[in-house]
Amino acid sequence: MLAKRIIPCLDVKNGRTVKGVNFVGLTDVGDPVELGARYAQEGADELVFLDISASLEGRNTFAQLVGRIADRLNIPFTVGGGISTLEDASRLLDAGADKITVNSAAVHNPKLISEIATRYGSQFVVVAIDARLTDDGIWHVTTHGGSRLSERELFSWARESEQMGAGEIMFTSMNHDGTRSGYPCETFARLAEEINIPIIASGGAGSVGDIADVLTTGKADAALAASIFHYGEISICDLKKGLQSRGIPVRLHI
Repeated sequence: MLAKRIIPCLDVKNGRTVKGVNFVGLTDVGDPVELGARYAQEGADELVFLDISASLEGRNTFAQLVGRIADRLNIPFTVGGGISTLEDASRLLDAGADKITVNSAAVHNPKLISEIATRYGSQFVVVAIDARLTDDGIWHVTTHGGSRLSERELFSWARESEQMGAGEIMFTSMNHDGTRSGYPCETFARLAEEINIPIIASGGAGSVGDIADVLTTGKADAALAASIFHYGEISICDLKKGLQSRGIPVRLHI
């Protein structure tokens, strides 16, 4: 069995790492370059940096930040936020990112996935899906930071993303994001049955048990978390040791 990956996520706004609950109530939790370097030293397998700055100026600043991050990290890192064209993706990959993630723009223009995959390869393309379970029992895909419901549904959109050339799917449950109440493991397990590319589980990590559950019952290939790392509730090393004690294969950086 392949080792499961642990991926800290850093939401970046105006050059600073922020964190909220259900994508709102953002608070400053530190410098993204320093945090990223620390997490890499602690044993993170990869990192994800998401630019949530809305302005063009913010995106240009983010490209510069990616260059600084690349100079400090020795592990793969993915970047995203506001990528709506092939040129946007190229700018970040050229700045030193190992992968890019697309979200809202791909929902509206699925060809964006294939354009990037054709130019760089599927291994460079992560499709992020933010979905909300509504009262009708359907996981509706959202856009614009989870603020707008789209007409797309989680499982069909994941399948289409794979067909368009996505190399990985990063699924965030909007119902669970930032709550630290666990992941919707049954949904992740179904998603794993529907597609043939790796799945990164996001939204809801509150304990070693939560992450162990989504990597086993949920059949996810990687777990992404933010709050538990940013607020020092558990170190990446201790998390991995806890997973290993449960029989989950992980890479220990000792």
